[in-house]
Amino acid sequence: METFMAKVSWGVVIALCLTLGLAPYTPPHFYEKLLMLFRGHLVRPIDWFDLLFHGIPWLLLVLKAIYSFHG
Repeated sequence: METFMAKVSWGVVIALCLTLGLAPYTPPHFYEKLLMLFRGHLVRPIDWFDLLFHGIPWLLLVLKAIYSFHG
């Protein structure tokens, strides 16, 4: 995993977060899905898919930061 994160550039990860991670922009889908998750309203499969789809860029950003600054 560490070698994969080293190969992925910061620019790509940030671009993914700003495009896919925030789309649509008013309000961001990922934010809406997180609210639904915390309120217990995330029940439809499409909502789980949206959470995963829009959350992957943010997960990559966190992992990239951990592996970059930890080692």
